[in-house]
Amino acid sequence: MTIQNAKNLQNLDETDLFIIEAMRQDGRSSFAQMAEQLGIAPGTIRSRYNRLVEAGVLKVVAVTNPLRMGYRTMAMIGVRTQGDKMLEVAEKISAFEEVIYAIVVSGRYDIICEVVCRDHEHLLRFLAEKLYSVEGVRESESFMHLKIIKEVYF
Repeated sequence: MTIQNAKNLQNLDETDLFIIEAMRQDGRSSFAQMAEQLGIAPGTIRSRYNRLVEAGVLKVVAVTNPLRMGYRTMAMIGVRTQGDKMLEVAEKISAFEEVIYAIVVSGRYDIICEVVCRDHEHLLRFLAEKLYSVEGVRESESFMHLKIIKEVYF
């Protein structure tokens, strides 16, 4: 990406924001539909979309529903680490297939991760056999998902 492209992205206009919102609502939105709604050429939508993707502003991906894929147990886990191993621990934790979200944070925990497991037994095995096998993990606290009230992918 050129410096000029980076500067241009600081000033997203209404067309860019419309494309972003349309794709956020339905990643299968067609350029023709968007163009018709805005009263502009589909080629304009296509070039704007490509510019947003190339700049890393927009990425369209499939989002699965773990509950409909046989995973019945979800949890957020706060992890405290040995200070000098925090980033190394975060990388190792993020590589586990059960981990769908991992962030390094400030506060009581060093890392917060979200996991999906088939059931409680799978979660127990994840904690005992995987999480606590990572060198540098000092302690963790698990918060079981009881009900997801709102889930937004921004």
